[in-house]
Amino acid sequence: MVFTVAQGSGAPTDTVMRASTLSCAYTAEGTHPAPRAACDALNATDGELNRLLATPNTSRACPMYFDPVTVTADGVLHGRRVAWKHTFSNACMMSATLNGNPVYTF
Repeated sequence: MVFTVAQGSGAPTDTVMRASTLSCAYTAEGTHPAPRAACDALNATDGELNRLLATPNTSRACPMYFDPVTVTADGVLHGRRVAWKHTFSNACMMSATLNGNPVYTF
């Protein structure tokens, strides 16, 4: 799997700020800094990557400006092709909604 965090609203011309690779077959490996934790979080989604998203952390105040950030996941998960993306209104909302999810902590 390849994961990206890009500045923009999901267009092909968005600027990728960070990217990471992850393989969960047999052993957890790739360029992801915490491959085992990320694989565990992916496996818990049962292939429904929207489950990576949480209700935003209400103890965290985010500014109400629009500077979109899009996260993507592309590859194969449990033998099925995955092409997923989600756009947040800004980086603070991304952080608050992913709420420390290990898949995007790179």
